[in-house]
Amino acid sequence: MLEGVLFFPVTPFTTTGDLDLDALHQHVTVGVDAGPGGVFVACGTGEFHALDREEYAAVVRTAVDAAAGRVPVYAGAGGALGLARQFARAAAEAGADGLLLMPPYLVESPAAGLVAYARAVGQETDLPVIVYSRANARFDEASAAEVAQLPTVTGLKDGTGDLDLVARIVPAVRDALSASGKSFQFFNGMPTAEASQQAYRALGVELYSSAAFAFAPDISLAFHRAIEEGDQTRIDALQRTFFHPLVRLRRRVPGYAVSLVKAGVTLSGVKAGPVRPPLTPLTEGEVEELAAIIAEGRAVLD
Repeated sequence: MLEGVLFFPVTPFTTTGDLDLDALHQHVTVGVDAGPGGVFVACGTGEFHALDREEYAAVVRTAVDAAAGRVPVYAGAGGALGLARQFARAAAEAGADGLLLMPPYLVESPAAGLVAYARAVGQETDLPVIVYSRANARFDEASAAEVAQLPTVTGLKDGTGDLDLVARIVPAVRDALSASGKSFQFFNGMPTAEASQQAYRALGVELYSSAAFAFAPDISLAFHRAIEEGDQTRIDALQRTFFHPLVRLRRRVPGYAVSLVKAGVTLSGVKAGPVRPPLTPLTEGEVEELAAIIAEGRAVLD
């Protein structure tokens, strides 16, 4: 079972758009050295949508090598069912410790179809699977309880932001698993999850994905400590100076949830390179704005 801050690396590219595996190895190594509870590679922040199968396998292998067994490495999988199965197998072959199952491609589907999708992908390997509820893959109480009972499903990550729904899903899943005693974890998967984590934590969702960890692990870890210790003064200060300004910048352009993190990683000293289309990069002025936000957050730590 996972604990602590969850690290979602970017996937570095060269200026010509090719994979930069050396930069990825450096990025993951530096991140793991900082002390996360797990690495989630080739997921949303890692531009899973823009990787072909060979690139994906290389990214997962590189992350596993860089982590060197110090923390679990989960890999993204999703999209068209046939491809999702291929990615699941590739992740297992590359040495991943688990999968984050993202939404199927494009189509809207009933909740029962989402359970069937998770079952079909989960059957490809023995890896534990965390199911991502977001976008066109929104689970309700009944389907969340059903998918949680699949043999390899060990967690549910919420990216809907629908706290009323989450408040109903958490006890529904716990009730469904109570007889078996199966261990199961819930995750806050909202962009800039720290901004909403106090609300999620009140509903029993203690884990969250930290995009900020990729480029400012010191700030991310300080916030996590403040949450764990109930240090409301430190929480408020970091929200005001760092996380809320980050949210405002992120919301400026669709796709900045990834582009912003990639710019931050480059600012941190790892050459992350450009984002791939259809995402667009930050402007020079916005990169300067991001640098100022990071400096303000670190001023709170000082």
